[in-house]
Amino acid sequence: MARRKLVAGNWKMHGIALDLGEVSAISRAADKADVDVALCLPATLIERAVRNSPGFAIGGQDVHHADKGAHTGCISAAMLIDAGARLTIVGHSERREAQGESDADVRAKAEAALVAGLDVILCIGESDAIREAGEAVPTVSAQLDASLPAAIGEPSRFSVAYEPIWAIGTGKVPSTQDIAEMHAALRGRLNAAFGEAGSQVRILYGGSVKASNAAEIFAVPDVDGALVGGASLKASDFLPIVEAAAG
Repeated sequence: MARRKLVAGNWKMHGIALDLGEVSAISRAADKADVDVALCLPATLIERAVRNSPGFAIGGQDVHHADKGAHTGCISAAMLIDAGARLTIVGHSERREAQGESDADVRAKAEAALVAGLDVILCIGESDAIREAGEAVPTVSAQLDASLPAAIGEPSRFSVAYEPIWAIGTGKVPSTQDIAEMHAALRGRLNAAFGEAGSQVRILYGGSVKASNAAEIFAVPDVDGALVGGASLKASDFLPIVEAAAG
């Protein structure tokens, strides 16, 4: 069975109330697209975005592994759901590097989110130094193995996003051959971990995805969509990527 493509935007630390019009414009167009579309917004915007764009998939950018407790500045899965979120990102490289998150941390977050009822996009990727050393595939494969939750339940609720760190926001993109090699390796790891369910998990590509290269990237085998950063902030930039995914 073919996997339905997913195009998710990650607004990172961007967005205030004045930007909710972009969310509404994206949501209206997404209703007509033959792909799944979501936006992962700052926590301060989630409830208002859900209210302004009912029925559209709004997500968080991180989640804590604990249900509640003395974790100042963190947000739980229950809090995200209470705000109206349907999904969350875990393990983005910017959190792994800047916040020191380990694979074990990411795994715990993914498990907590899935148990609570959130869909999960789990991020993995390599540095430029690792790529140049020829160690990208084994390094990212090991990172995936160590970050995967013990169980994923319905495969459509869990996605993996391969984001080469050196390509995020730089304009650099791996060759289609490099993307194909990595996604094939990740598919093998998912199949080994989850059997038939692993073959239905979507593997997204992220890293300087834009309108001009989206169609070429989506044509690569085992690329089931994209996790889009800067190009998701404006409907005029994001919607052509959605259209490319729809084919």
